[in-house]
Amino acid sequence: MSIVPHIVGVLVLLLGVIVSVGLHELGHMIPAKKFGVRVSQYFVGFGPTLWSRTKGETEYGIKAIPLGGYVRLIGMMPPAPAGTRRGTGFWNELVADARDASVAEVRPGEEHRAFYNLSTPKKLIVMFGGPFMNLVIATVLIGVVLVGYGTMAVSTTVAQLSECVPASVTSAASGEDCEGQPAAPAAAAGLEPGDEIVAFGGTEVHSWQQLVGLINESAGRASEVAVLRDGERVTLAVTPARADRPVVDEQGAAVLGDGGEPVVQPGGFVGFSPLQVRESQPFSSVLPAIGEQTWQTATMVATLPVRVADAATQAFTSEERAQDSVQSVVGVARISGEIMALDEAILDRVMIYLSLLASLNIALFVFNMIPFLPLDGGHLVNALYEGGKRTLARVRGAAVLPGPADVARMTPVAYVVFLILLGVGGVLIVADLVDPVRIT
Repeated sequence: MSIVPHIVGVLVLLLGVIVSVGLHELGHMIPAKKFGVRVSQYFVGFGPTLWSRTKGETEYGIKAIPLGGYVRLIGMMPPAPAGTRRGTGFWNELVADARDASVAEVRPGEEHRAFYNLSTPKKLIVMFGGPFMNLVIATVLIGVVLVGYGTMAVSTTVAQLSECVPASVTSAASGEDCEGQPAAPAAAAGLEPGDEIVAFGGTEVHSWQQLVGLINESAGRASEVAVLRDGERVTLAVTPARADRPVVDEQGAAVLGDGGEPVVQPGGFVGFSPLQVRESQPFSSVLPAIGEQTWQTATMVATLPVRVADAATQAFTSEERAQDSVQSVVGVARISGEIMALDEAILDRVMIYLSLLASLNIALFVFNMIPFLPLDGGHLVNALYEGGKRTLARVRGAAVLPGPADVARMTPVAYVVFLILLGVGGVLIVADLVDPVRIT
């Protein structure tokens, strides 16, 4: 198998990630500049600088490792409160050094342009701008997939006929399966592949689920079925056989019980399988889809320790790696390569890529909303804490409002979170290399 499609798939995904990260950082930078904060750097990537150009007071550039990015907002940490003495010990030195480095970036006379002097609402807008941009990207991509491309749906058009009433009605039956079995009502009535069923038993049919219900209600009773054949309406007579039918969901997939066997219920059997078609979804379906996927991602993040442990266990034991296992960037890149190598139409693969990129942007949104530094959610929590203190002071009638929150004191938390994320990433990378999740 050629490795070229895999390489192309990884490069396409990499480009999508770079664009997503770049737009995320723009979501921070644009409102920051609007509010007067000096932005000294805007970079996509980490590590050695590949290219940079200074325009105005901001240096724009690309770095060698395209797995992130950053904007440097001047004055993220305020000076130490008056009377604060420099503490001793590793953590106190860490806090003091972080505070001094932030203060040193503020030019004399530009204290009013420091991030820490923004009002609470402006801080929230700046810090939420990045994750919000990822949510916008995901919404646009999901909209293209659902509205512009559509999803597979079960139609009321005949795709395949059964020759008889089989012992099991989970699939079409023919040949040896039909020995000693009665003829299928659909074939006996003269239904043909390509017929679109538009009415059953005098009721106009608009969906597959409705048709299944009408067939089940008519078991053992002769009924008229109207079909469109070559543009003409043709009426046939069919008597659905009594049979246990599998319970299906809205997409026409069989509902499985606890033991993995299809759930069945008494009903009628006509003897044809429906044609699956691609249907464009309304714009109103986009936001619910985003909401559902965001909730699923948030649930995954909330249970991340358990999922990482499961991934490690599955990778280093005989247990099979689950399809929904949490993955690192290495695993996602591998899946991207597999998508490009699929034997599918190019448009289908493009839509799979857009769905994957939308999922990554939702993951970036949820991940950045974790309320700990150095993530955006940590800055949002600090801004809310600062705003809460000032609001309380106003209610109490204080003559002087509290100053900016001493964010530097959270530096140890930021380092611990960074080390945890580094460890989690390392475990998942090893798991993805040893026992990757496969889509084929």
